[in-house]
Amino acid sequence: MTLKIAIAGVAGRMGQSLVRACSTLTDCEIVGGTERPGSGALDQDIGVLAGLPPSDIKVSLSPAEAARHADIWIDFTAPVPTLASMTALDTTGVKAVIIGTTGFNEAEDEALQEFSKRFSIVKAGNFSLGVAMLSALVEQAAARLGDDWDIEVLETHHRRKVDAPSGTALMLGEAAAKGRNAPLDDLKTPPYDGITGEREAGKIGFSVRRAGGVIGDHEVMFGSDEELISLRHTALDRNVFAKGAIRAGQWAIQQPVGFYTIRDVLDL
Repeated sequence: MTLKIAIAGVAGRMGQSLVRACSTLTDCEIVGGTERPGSGALDQDIGVLAGLPPSDIKVSLSPAEAARHADIWIDFTAPVPTLASMTALDTTGVKAVIIGTTGFNEAEDEALQEFSKRFSIVKAGNFSLGVAMLSALVEQAAARLGDDWDIEVLETHHRRKVDAPSGTALMLGEAAAKGRNAPLDDLKTPPYDGITGEREAGKIGFSVRRAGGVIGDHEVMFGSDEELISLRHTALDRNVFAKGAIRAGQWAIQQPVGFYTIRDVLDL
């Protein structure tokens, strides 16, 4: 069975990575893609934009039009257009939705959850299979080490990233908090700045760096007074996220409607 995929933000870095990754697979076909109003990519050939032979598929402004023949919708854009697209998908035959968009606030997350009554949704701050494994290891370490071990999440990304901490850093923080049987909101410390006083025991801290063209580097450090443990993942090629998203789509299309994570995809 050939999976038919439509991509939001198809002319962006992730969109083009997804097109190229799909072109290497025999069971995957790009049938549509969108861009924002005013984009110079509108009405351009999706294959040509990704550095591939012409595909005869043009970039559209309309999610409903782009996904008209799609089984799977993949979205790595921004919260507001992601939610708008989800509403538009109700008129299509899309069954599974893969969301790599980050930066959702609480109300937007709740709105997204509502769509899981209609679609099989996989949402992740990072679709790298290595990061999914890292998340599982972080949860295990947090569960087995006592509250006297501090947890610090450090992330580095390119200068163009607009949200902080990254969705991946928050995903790792959620894993650590789950290991400690508490919500991340209860354990997350504010950014360190000025005279903050002693670090509160049992809390989870976050540090953010933005520089150059770094694709993504994440480290979770566990520290006691006597020793440190560091678990780290570095993305060397944006293609890892594209491959992970496509694999998530292949999995999600076989699942009942509901809300899933990348760890569900890997049965972690």
